[in-house]
Amino acid sequence: MNSEQQYIDLYQQAREMIISHAPESMNVVRDQAFDDFRNQGFPSKKVERYKYTDMQKLFEPDYGVNLNRLQIPVDPYEAFHCDVPNLSTSLYFVVNDMFYRGDGVEVKGERKPQANHHLPEGVVIGSMRDYPELVSKYYTKLAKTSEDAVTALNTMLAQDGLLVYVPKNVKVDRAIQVINILKATPKNAQHVVSDLMVNRRVLIVLEESAEIKMLFCDHSADDCNFLATQVIEAFVGENASLDLYCMEETHHKNVRVSNVYIDQQANSRVKHNVITLHNGITRNKLDLTFSGEGAECQCYGCVIADKQQHVDNNTLIVHKVPHCNSQELYKYVLDEKAVGAFAGRVLVEHGAQKTTSQMTNQNLTATKEARMYTQPMLEIYADDVKCAHGSTVGQLNDAALFYMRQRGISLREAKLLLQNAFINEVIDKIQLEPLRDRLHYLVEKRFRGELNKCSGCKLCH
Repeated sequence: MNSEQQYIDLYQQAREMIISHAPESMNVVRDQAFDDFRNQGFPSKKVERYKYTDMQKLFEPDYGVNLNRLQIPVDPYEAFHCDVPNLSTSLYFVVNDMFYRGDGVEVKGERKPQANHHLPEGVVIGSMRDYPELVSKYYTKLAKTSEDAVTALNTMLAQDGLLVYVPKNVKVDRAIQVINILKATPKNAQHVVSDLMVNRRVLIVLEESAEIKMLFCDHSADDCNFLATQVIEAFVGENASLDLYCMEETHHKNVRVSNVYIDQQANSRVKHNVITLHNGITRNKLDLTFSGEGAECQCYGCVIADKQQHVDNNTLIVHKVPHCNSQELYKYVLDEKAVGAFAGRVLVEHGAQKTTSQMTNQNLTATKEARMYTQPMLEIYADDVKCAHGSTVGQLNDAALFYMRQRGISLREAKLLLQNAFINEVIDKIQLEPLRDRLHYLVEKRFRGELNKCSGCKLCH
């Protein structure tokens, strides 16, 4: 049986249950998403954008899915304590794929109200089910189910999501931190947990001249197999500014498949930074489109992988209009038998003159068994542009190692220093200073093999 057949059967058998526990704004496109998924099936490795990750294999296991919206008995405000000193954020939680309201789960006989974050007037951060008009206006407008099977599957099964809305001329000064917690439920009296699939959805809407900084942190709270699909749609209006940081710090049994769609209007600014510190198998896709002149984006990626971890980043930046600027920098450090992949494509359409674009992928392989696949691509249909791309794969500089050894530095410490210096170019791009400083510390711990579990999360200890 093909991997997709079990999801086709699941939807046909549980359609009424899925719909009954989801808002109409999400249900209205559900059947179309099912048809698109059934017609496409999971892409094979012969499909260009999926050539480095076997999607059929990822979705083959029989995961449980919480379609009946059973509450997970956990209080994340008690379980999770952010260990980033001086990072002043408004903190929100998504438990599996449900927005955590703070009053939906009874913990130790008490129910806690949702924290009041004193957001600026008109700003919305909450469950999609509470804002049907906003969701109906934007939902699936960027994430086309007819163009990607994972997006179709997510749209077919997602029953809740996080909505972030910032109205015109409003600046959210305090960064928004969203903790995605993967938590399974015991399936028997011995508290053995079952493998779980979750389908997260995020919708971000920034009106004209709006500004917000967002940090998403992924953590796994149980020692079981998780499969997480995620679709993020971000609408960035004219003169608006979005900083989007995504950090994964899960474990080796976690599979993450994330599709991010961003649309930029005139003179908008986007900074997207994806950081993979600990994982099992990760597949990140970014589709970004310039729809208005004068916009710019900076897309950065940092990957540290060892053992048999697999990290695949795939990006597509479409310059539809003139006078836009895109910058990409992705760096990988691979050890042991880790596998990394980067495929980036910049498409400059007819008429998109005065485009500037730079794509860079640099990689270190610390062993002969580590594998890195890299494919930077430019596709240009305009003649007045400045576009460049480059890629390198290599090992640590022997001359630099020899120089440090001569000065009494051990070989292990010398390697750690060079690896840190290599990866810190991406970390230094982060604008949130407390987060940047903390990531320098976490990266060093990761290279030393000391970062094996989620930091600051009581659930993992």
